[in-house]
Amino acid sequence: MEAKKFLIAGIDEVGKGALFGPVFAGAVILNKTNETKLLNQGLKDSKKLSPLQRQHLVPLIKKNSIAWSIGQASAREIDAIGIREATEKAMLRALEKFSFPPDLILVDGILPMRIWPGKQKTQVRGESYFPSIAAASVLAKEARDELIKRLACQYSNYELEKNKGYGTQIHRTNLIKAGATKLHRKSFLSRLVID
Repeated sequence: MEAKKFLIAGIDEVGKGALFGPVFAGAVILNKTNETKLLNQGLKDSKKLSPLQRQHLVPLIKKNSIAWSIGQASAREIDAIGIREATEKAMLRALEKFSFPPDLILVDGILPMRIWPGKQKTQVRGESYFPSIAAASVLAKEARDELIKRLACQYSNYELEKNKGYGTQIHRTNLIKAGATKLHRKSFLSRLVID
């Protein structure tokens, strides 16, 4: 009888500091062979990759993963329960899409997932240490960016296609002029400062 594989999922969030839109989380399970394959294709921390490099990697990650998924939590949820809890919900939603629970999750950063009942390990700059976290980061970033680009047409005042919902000078200035939309995080706007 074949021994059961020990499945490790890397998980990462994207969009935690944005003023607009949901927070996304990606979860990816890789084996050693596919980790090497993806690293050879240029996989690294999504923040160190250009949009074209990320777009190139997305189908490769999906094809070479044992499993992958994406979860999100809305701006309304962020306002209702706070960003940390909403981020954990997005991560849990990603993990719950797997048809089997991983034996261990690797969480980027210092904060553990308080609502995860299984084993976990946190790692600061996890994308640099674990390819599965880097892959999760790339999938989450591309999925969130795609959503924000689509929403940018509907909410054209804020240059979302350029800032992806983050608080750039133009975004903040136009928030003061035009006001917030239903997809802005109202709980973040109390700290809004125009330079």
